[in-house]
Amino acid sequence: MQGVLLALVPMFAWGSIGFVANKFGGDAKQQTLGMTLGAFVFALIVFLFRMPHLTWQIFLIGFIGGLIWSVGQFGQFNSMKYMGVSVASPLSSGTQLVLGGLIGVFAFHEWTKQIQFILGFIAMIILVVGFYFSSKRDPENTVVAGNYNYAKGLTALTYSTLGYVAYVILFNNLSALWFNIHFDTLTIILPMSVGMIVGALVMGRFQIKMEKYVFQNMLVGIMWGIGNIFMLMAASAAGNAIAFSFSQLGIIISTIGGILFLGEKKTKKEMVYVLIGIVLFIVGAILLAIVKSKG
Repeated sequence: MQGVLLALVPMFAWGSIGFVANKFGGDAKQQTLGMTLGAFVFALIVFLFRMPHLTWQIFLIGFIGGLIWSVGQFGQFNSMKYMGVSVASPLSSGTQLVLGGLIGVFAFHEWTKQIQFILGFIAMIILVVGFYFSSKRDPENTVVAGNYNYAKGLTALTYSTLGYVAYVILFNNLSALWFNIHFDTLTIILPMSVGMIVGALVMGRFQIKMEKYVFQNMLVGIMWGIGNIFMLMAASAAGNAIAFSFSQLGIIISTIGGILFLGEKKTKKEMVYVLIGIVLFIVGAILLAIVKSKG
C-alpha cells in the first residue's frame, strides 16, 4: 500500500507539468529553460544532501542524457502550443510507450516469453486506438480549428518523441550494455540537469528572453525532480511494474487539467472521445506494466 501511495506523487507531479507550465505562460523556449533551471536547483540540493560518488563516465552519460531530454521537452511544449495540452499530452506519452516498447522488444530483446508478446502487442494496439480517440476532433468545434495548427503540432511531437525515447534508451539500455555504467536516479540527476540547461539553451538558439516566465517555470522543474525521487521510492517499495503503471496515469491529470484550468474548448462529442482515449490509455499502460512484471 505504501508503494502505491508513493507512486501517486510522480503521477500528479509529472501529470501536472504540461498545464502548469502553460498556465504560467511564455513560449516553449522560456518554458524549457525555466524547467531545466528548476531541475538543476532541485538536483543540486539532492546532491549536497546525498553526496553521491560521481565518476566522469557517469557525469558524461548524464550530461548527454540531459541534452537529449531537452529536445524531447522542447518538442512537447511546442506540441502543446500547437494542439493544446489535452491533445498533445496523451499523444506524447502514448507514442513514447509504443515506440520505446517496440525498440526494447526488437533491439534489446526485453520480451522473452510468449505471454509478454501477446499482452504487449495487445497493449500497443489499445494505445494506438486510444491515440485516435484522444486527438479526434469534432468538425463542429470551430473555435479549436481556428486556434490550433495540428500539422506543426505533429511535427513537434515527432522530434519530441524521438528525443524522449533516445534519452530513456541511453539510460536504461545503452549505458549498461555499451559502456558498463550503472547508476541510480539520485546519482545521475545532477549531471543530467546540467545537460538539460545546455540543451535548453541550444534549442532556444541562445536567444531566450529572460522574462518572468522563465523564473515561474522553475517550479515545473522542481515538480519534475520531486516526481523522480518518488518514482525511485515507489519502485523500491512496490516494484518497477507498479511504479511504471502509476506514473503513466499522469495522463489523466494533464488531459483534464488542460480542459479545466487552461479552458481548452471541447464539444460534448470530443469529451466522450477524450474519456474513451483516457480509459484505453490506462488499460494499455497497465498491460505494459504487467508485461514488464513477467520479465
